[in-house]
Amino acid sequence: MQANLQTQSDTSGRLARLGIAVSFVVVALKALAYWRTDSLALYSDALEGIVNVITAVAATVAVHMAGRPADTRHQYGHHKAEYFAAVLEGILIVVAAFTILHDVYDDLNSPHVLISSQTLPGLALNGAATAINAAWGGHLIRRGRDLRAPALVADGWHLWTDVVTSLGVLAGLVLAVLTGWHHLDAILAGLVALYIVWAGWRIIQDSMSSLMDEAVTAEIQRRIQSVISEKGSGAIEAHDIRTRIAGRVSFIEFHLVVPGDMSVARSHQICDRLENALEDAVPGARVVIHVEPHVKAKGELGENGAVII
Repeated sequence: MQANLQTQSDTSGRLARLGIAVSFVVVALKALAYWRTDSLALYSDALEGIVNVITAVAATVAVHMAGRPADTRHQYGHHKAEYFAAVLEGILIVVAAFTILHDVYDDLNSPHVLISSQTLPGLALNGAATAINAAWGGHLIRRGRDLRAPALVADGWHLWTDVVTSLGVLAGLVLAVLTGWHHLDAILAGLVALYIVWAGWRIIQDSMSSLMDEAVTAEIQRRIQSVISEKGSGAIEAHDIRTRIAGRVSFIEFHLVVPGDMSVARSHQICDRLENALEDAVPGARVVIHVEPHVKAKGELGENGAVII
């Protein structure tokens, strides 16, 4: 299992480093689009692109730290490092949004005129950047889920919020040029900023939940109970099943009740069988089992988290 986790960590690191290069290309295209048009909406889009670069760097650092082995000060490993990067990403997104809102307020009081002759080239540049973000963001989400890398998934979703807002900006700017209503540029930038605030808050909320030792999903919990029921022959029941997620690792612990006269060696064999089965059923599982005599049995299936074997 350790070798598999290290391979996942190495792959995540390569993706995160490549993400930095992609982010630089995208922000350069968006900055050039803003420079050509002087559009506040495109400026807001370019500013989010700068945030993308910062978060790509943060994701790279976090993935590297999460892949480090356990040591004397961090005996359960460094898996939660990726959640800190995701929280940072969410905070930076919100900060960028409020910066945009400040510029929107100034522009509504003193509106500027778009450089209409440069609108089409600017939109083309922004469109190219949006296409790159869409492809790369989708790839990060898929691979991040496969690799159980929260920082990569958060980065991918951030890019997709950028894609959605960019599409809205592109459509709105076309309307602004066609109608001549230049306030629409600032209004679009404001809507982009509000959407960014929502996306940033969602990332922060999800990451904080994981930092607070969130349990595995209900589907995985059912899978754990099923494995214990199927592979725990010789034992009486398992109860007080608890789980928590830390990056790529799912910690599973429970009490296993065995007959009081069962030998230590026999109960250890059952524990080994259960640990191997759970590690196969739940990728990245770390299992701790506390063996108890039959007088500690708690009851029927579902009562007190008990699984009758």
